[in-house]
Amino acid sequence: MNLEQHTPRPYWNSYWAGFGLGLVLLASFVIMGRGLGASGAFTTAVATVVHQVAPAHAENSPFYSEYLGDGTHSPLKDWLVFEVLGVFVGGFLSGVLAHRLKFTVEQGPRSTTPVDWLLPLWAEADGHWCKDRAWLHQRSGPHRRALLNVGSWAFMWCVFGGAYAVAYFFRKQWI
Repeated sequence: MNLEQHTPRPYWNSYWAGFGLGLVLLASFVIMGRGLGASGAFTTAVATVVHQVAPAHAENSPFYSEYLGDGTHSPLKDWLVFEVLGVFVGGFLSGVLAHRLKFTVEQGPRSTTPVDWLLPLWAEADGHWCKDRAWLHQRSGPHRRALLNVGSWAFMWCVFGGAYAVAYFFRKQWI
C-alpha cells in the first residue's frame, strides 16, 4: 500500500478528544487506583537495566529497589510497561489508519541534526540522574509531601523562569 496516494483524514475535534482522554484518566484512577504516568514505565525499564549491569547497586538503592519489587517476578510485567507499549502501537496504527504515517525528524531551518539529537538525550539522562538522587522529583518539586509547599512552588517558578530566560539563546533551533 502506497501511503503517498491517500489524503490524510481530518483531525478529531480537540475538545472531544480531550474529553475522551479525561475519561480514560478517570477510568484509570477508578480501576487501577493511580493515573497514567508513563514515567513509571521508563523508570521501571531503567531500574531493570541497572539491575542487570550493577545488581548490588540496584538492590541497595531505595529508588531502584522500589521499582524492582521483591524479585518473584520481572519488574517489566508492570501494567505501566504494557500501557506505554500500547501507546506506541496505538499511535503507529492510528497514523497508518489516518494516512499520516511519515518518518521524519522535525527541526528548525537553522538547526543541526547532532544538536537536535544530543540535547534531548542529555535532558533524559539528567532527569534519570536526578530521580536516582531523589532531588528534583521527590524533594524539591511539587510532588508527594512537598505539594503546596511554598519553597517547592518557588523552586518550580525558578526552573520555568530559567528555562524561558535560556530559551532566547536557543531560539534559532526552532525558528
